[in-house]
Amino acid sequence: MSGPDRLLRLLQLMRVMAPPITANRLAVERGVSVRSIYRDIELLRLSGAQIEGERGYGYRLIEDYALPPQTFDRLEIEAIAVGLGEVRQMGDPDLARAAEAVLAKVAATLPDDREQQLLHSISHVYRPSGRYGSLPHLNAIRQACWGEQEIEIGYRDQAGTASRRIIRPLAIVYNDHVLTVLAWCRLRDDFRMFRIDRVDGVSSKGTSFRPRRASLLREYLAKLSAKANEK
Repeated sequence: MSGPDRLLRLLQLMRVMAPPITANRLAVERGVSVRSIYRDIELLRLSGAQIEGERGYGYRLIEDYALPPQTFDRLEIEAIAVGLGEVRQMGDPDLARAAEAVLAKVAATLPDDREQQLLHSISHVYRPSGRYGSLPHLNAIRQACWGEQEIEIGYRDQAGTASRRIIRPLAIVYNDHVLTVLAWCRLRDDFRMFRIDRVDGVSSKGTSFRPRRASLLREYLAKLSAKANEK
């Protein structure tokens, strides 16, 4: 395998693997030695890829030095079109605008024939109405997730009973017809799901839980997975 092909394959692995990515994991996936991975990581960095981390601790790909057009075959272009089409139809105006921007940026990196395949793909998403409706507090919750900031929410449960909760928002989950925020609830001292359409208000507590969001989310998802396996 040529050097450029080898580096592109390593870069693709780092795009799809959850960080921190150890050299051992990369070596197993690529079928090469750990020493080869260390060498190729340095070559990627010299080529312009922004990769955080070091030997013994794992790596994180921050920014690709390039996203070569040839990495997208025709089926991958269809997948991009469907994915962005779904986002535009969800009823979240901010994400819809972001999807339009992503489509334009990706199209601009493609050669003419691939650009036309993306802009005039055979796969389309059609939904007569937005799946989730208007959710006035969604953006505030999203910002709190990004910032790893505790927030206080007004919340109505299934019976309509109102309460105030201080939560650590971890992730927003797009279910079939409901958006939920996965969070650590201070009141219950445990993980909880909150339907965003039942949130009456959001205010910042000014308390950071950085850098615990990723580890808390992994723990919560592991518990959900274990519970699902018990059924």
